[in-house]
Amino acid sequence: MPQLSTMSEYKYFIMATTPGRLYQFVGSIPSSTEPPMFQHVFDTYQDMPESFLELPGNFGYSELMLFYSKYRGQPSSFAWMTGPGIYFGSIDTTGGAGTDSVTTDTKLMPYPKEEGAKSEVPIAIVLTEFHVLILFPNRLKAMCVLNEQLIYDDTFTERYGKLLGICKDPLRGTIWAYTDQAVFKYRVVREARDVWQMYLDKGEFDLAREYCKDNPANMDKVVTKQAEKYFQDGQFEKSANLYALTQNSFEEVALKFIQVEKPDALKSFLMKKLVGLKPQDKTQMTMIVTWLIEIFLNQLGCLKEQGKDMSEAYDTLQDEFRKFLASTRVKECVSYNRNTFYDLIASHGDVEDMVYFAVLMQDFERVISHYLQHDDYKQALGMLTKQSDIELVYKFSPLLMQYIPSETVDAWVKMTRKLDAKKLIPALVQYDHQKYMAQDNAAIRYLEFCVQTLDNTDQAIHNYLLSLYAKLHPEKLMAYLKLQGEDPDSVHYDLKYGLRLCAEHGHQRACVHIYTTMGLYEEAVDLALKVDVDLAKQNADKPEDDEELRKKLWLKIARHVVEEDKDIRTAMEFLHECDLLKIEDILPFFPDFVTIDHFKDAIITSLQEYNQHIESLKEDMEEATQSAKEIRGEIQSFRNKYAFVKSNDKCSACGFPLLTRNFYLFPCMHRFHTDCLISEVYPHLSSSKKTQVEQLQKQINAREEHHGTSALAAAALSASVGRRDNTGKVELDEIIAAECVYCGEYMIRNVSAPFIRADEYEEAIESWR
Repeated sequence: MPQLSTMSEYKYFIMATTPGRLYQFVGSIPSSTEPPMFQHVFDTYQDMPESFLELPGNFGYSELMLFYSKYRGQPSSFAWMTGPGIYFGSIDTTGGAGTDSVTTDTKLMPYPKEEGAKSEVPIAIVLTEFHVLILFPNRLKAMCVLNEQLIYDDTFTERYGKLLGICKDPLRGTIWAYTDQAVFKYRVVREARDVWQMYLDKGEFDLAREYCKDNPANMDKVVTKQAEKYFQDGQFEKSANLYALTQNSFEEVALKFIQVEKPDALKSFLMKKLVGLKPQDKTQMTMIVTWLIEIFLNQLGCLKEQGKDMSEAYDTLQDEFRKFLASTRVKECVSYNRNTFYDLIASHGDVEDMVYFAVLMQDFERVISHYLQHDDYKQALGMLTKQSDIELVYKFSPLLMQYIPSETVDAWVKMTRKLDAKKLIPALVQYDHQKYMAQDNAAIRYLEFCVQTLDNTDQAIHNYLLSLYAKLHPEKLMAYLKLQGEDPDSVHYDLKYGLRLCAEHGHQRACVHIYTTMGLYEEAVDLALKVDVDLAKQNADKPEDDEELRKKLWLKIARHVVEEDKDIRTAMEFLHECDLLKIEDILPFFPDFVTIDHFKDAIITSLQEYNQHIESLKEDMEEATQSAKEIRGEIQSFRNKYAFVKSNDKCSACGFPLLTRNFYLFPCMHRFHTDCLISEVYPHLSSSKKTQVEQLQKQINAREEHHGTSALAAAALSASVGRRDNTGKVELDEIIAAECVYCGEYMIRNVSAPFIRADEYEEAIESWR
């Protein structure tokens, strides 16, 4: 049979038989060899001694049959019909049988005999995967090659003639036996159905499992048998893994390993069982997980008692335990019964694994509390920063600020976008300023970070920072207040609280600043005079829009300088620093014994300013007189001004003839009917003016109705009515005819107004459709 060895040659093996001998020839033939090609194989044996298998006894002929698992594939077994029996074996072309042989696992199977029957010589054989069919002159027998048992015996009567031979269809596997009168067909059905049992009896478990894959019951028997074999041989780990795959009683198997005190094997068995459970088997799952955790804890505890808690074995076991806890199925199971498992781990005193389990369950509060109870504040802070529950930060920060304030603030700064600084005030209050006086103040550092970097505007944060500045760092107080500014609406601290705080600690400059921010300038100046006159001057100029108040404040300063400091020269200098003060304003503050020499220059300067003011008033009066004269001339010229109105002139608003009713004529030559002018001006008037126009119209209409005039006589009588009482029309003229509605301020104010009002928009759109 050929076998490809390399790309340039083929490897062949040849089996040949005689009635008593079996020859094997193995060699390589180049792919380009011309016939006779097998000569290359035989040539290698010319100079070698003969090598063959000889069996004693023969009946003058023999037959060699090969079994092919695949058509035109490599043969997997052979059977040789010889005198003493059937010589059977497997064919190994990989070289495992030696360089000059391909047969392995060979054995001689004697022919089946019946008790008392005469021995018969076989005619031919056929080989299947597990059986040899032996044809005798009057019957057909089938032997199993695995256990050498006769499993089939078919007798032929003489009426069909004598059996001549048997053969097998290599493609379909059909077997044919024939006589000189008939042909018999045999079909192989489920040949391998009992093979598993044979392999099992021989102890070949892998092959037995191979042939019962489709039968779970048989598979369970094979696996159970193999598990028992491993258990008897002391291979408990392998036995446990196989027992877990069987349907054997869970309690019985577990008890077997408990009795032999093999916790590792029991652990493997439970692990395998856990993997095989379905998600709905929650009770069984919880029981197995609990048992496994107990086994792990016991093993770890034993190693600790032996002083091996620093050994590699302990680390390996602990890693295995933690991987077990972290597995998805176990993690899901214990999450529903976490208190039970907490108690179980705690009962063994395994602190490390309890912390690991708590972290695994994301029970960070328990972990942090554990670290804090053992005064391991840095570990607690580290765990606090790793978890995502911000409420835990607020809960544990007060304690951490007492012991590791600087590290705690550093952690806050890193997670600052998640934190509400206002909720950290209770923790900041716990900071011991006296204890950590030599270090940088952590509380102030965090508050400054919030205010300066994060632009925090919470009043509570600013108030607390202000209080710390006032108590501990007064040198930073004024810088902070100036940074906040003097606009009471934009400062972020409580002004009254800040004022009280600064007053309690005697920070008068800060109080002056806060008074100024609150708009209490008099109080600010009064307090500033106790500190520094220059500070009082700065605050006296701050009410820029209230000159009367500024003057009053400067007078306070002047009076203080004269009466308290007795410094007349400085008081006189105020006249140059504040343009609101005059010499006469500060004279009442001087004592009676002061001579005029002290303020002679100031009096002269004041008199000169008065003279200049009088001259300026004279010039203003002359300009006013001249302007009045010019205005009177213009009024006189307007009285004599006139314009012509033609009969065909039309109203600038409605387009109808102007002379049909009362009208107004403006110097710009725009002409309006009275009612049209009112309609044009009315939308531009204020609400009060609109009301006044409506009342005046009613008064004028009431007078016209009272005189009983008709529409044609209204123009003739209007002069007499105006002479008697034209007050209403004059007031109406002042409102609607003060200027031309098309050329005056009305039009300028409405430059930005849309051509179509909002209420007219829909109507205008419809008109274009």
